Amino acid sequence: MLFNSISFAIFLPIVFGLYWILRKNMKLQNLLLLVASFYFYSCWDWRFAFLLSFSIFLDYYSGIKIEEAKQPSSKKFWLTLSIGINLGFLGFFKYYNFFAASLTEFLNGFGLNVHPWTLNIILPVGISFYTFHGLSYIIDIYKDRIKAERNLVDYSVFVSFFPLLVAGPIERATHLLPQIKKARIFNYPMAVDGMRQILWGLFKKMVIADNCAIYANEIFSNPEAQSGSNLVLGAIFFTFQIYGDFSGYSDIALGVAKLFGINLLKNFNYPYFSRDIAEFWRRWHISLSTWFRDYLYIPLGGSKGGNWMRIRNTFIIFIVSGFWHGANWRFIFWGFLNALFIMPSIVMKTNRNNLEIVAGDRMFPTFSELFKMIITFGLTVFAWIFFRANSVTHAFEYIGGIFNKSLFQFPELKKSALATLVLVGFLLVVEWLGRRNNYGIEKLLLNQKRWLRWSFYAFIIMLIALFLQTEESPFIYFQF
Repeated sequence: MLFNSISFAIFLPIVFGLYWILRKNMKLQNLLLLVASFYFYSCWDWRFAFLLSFSIFLDYYSGIKIEEAKQPSSKKFWLTLSIGINLGFLGFFKYYNFFAASLTEFLNGFGLNVHPWTLNIILPVGISFYTFHGLSYIIDIYKDRIKAERNLVDYSVFVSFFPLLVAGPIERATHLLPQIKKARIFNYPMAVDGMRQILWGLFKKMVIADNCAIYANEIFSNPEAQSGSNLVLGAIFFTFQIYGDFSGYSDIALGVAKLFGINLLKNFNYPYFSRDIAEFWRRWHISLSTWFRDYLYIPLGGSKGGNWMRIRNTFIIFIVSGFWHGANWRFIFWGFLNALFIMPSIVMKTNRNNLEIVAGDRMFPTFSELFKMIITFGLTVFAWIFFRANSVTHAFEYIGGIFNKSLFQFPELKKSALATLVLVGFLLVVEWLGRRNNYGIEKLLLNQKRWLRWSFYAFIIMLIALFLQTEESPFIYFQF
């Protein structure tokens, strides 16, 4: 069930209505959320609901055993067991065929004629996300940061809450569980804010991402026939496709959660206005970046061991992050490339220079800020080529096609592609004006007359209706 589908448009009001009818009974509300979440997940493939149930019960039981353990060895046993099984399932479903094919290719390079034993494995949607929910929960219990949850329904809702189940944000028990365990009172301003955020998320997905995808797919599928300038344009189209797609999903997820009186972690914070790569990664997929920081980078020693340790640990988390995104060498190379891009700021210890949004108290950036934004955006676009390409070889062929005389030709643009670029420009203007807020239109026109504000919302709805694609398009991050 997609957020941008008719079925979800029917599902959400039904669950919303039943939820607030049960407002005087928090336990029944949570039970309803659990049933609704499993129904939502089962719409993809009901068989994977059993895998989700097993993962939930494993971490729920392990958390209790870790907390109750009297000996450090016993605590470590249950931690290791839970992590091992969780990563084992993730590795089997997501990476088995990758390792089998890579090993075969390696052995064939030594003249050994080996045929890989691959399996026709369907990747369970959302497995990377709910696995990380469970891992952070049991690690936090092991580190005595939180207490184990005894209520199975409450814990199950924490892991499976349907707005975040299939593509995040990756929540922490310290943030979400307390909200699940306390009574929620319907908050009209919060619900209105949620609807506004859902609208903006749908615009980013259905207008920006889905229309950029048409031209990105067309250009990436046949780079040999494109001029260098067209290839640059294709990379830019994908840059806004993936932003509109994933940040649009996150906006919808956060907006839907607000309808139920729950605040989820912010996942995007205007990353394309960043002034260096370090700032970009503080603003892009924030919940994943902070997860790797807290559960991988810091345990590896963080920045305490001097430059060598900082460099080593930075490369590890970026390569692991690339591998998390998919079982393909192009994702690993993409992670490696981002590690290279961030390295100057790591070595010179300038990676914490840009903590606040650019031009926070001004309408326009300075020339220096604008120059840094353009350079950072260019590096990001370049890296996205590897993320989008079919393989590392395909990415290098694509890049090779850019750097020739045709790079200076005017790109061949269809009228519809030009219209999409105008829409991207509209997105950038709105998000620039709203960059101090949680999402682009959060406070836009709130101080203006109601008719003007509602005219703007009607305009957004009109754009969605005009540029809506005939086929429902899945979100990119569902495959991760």
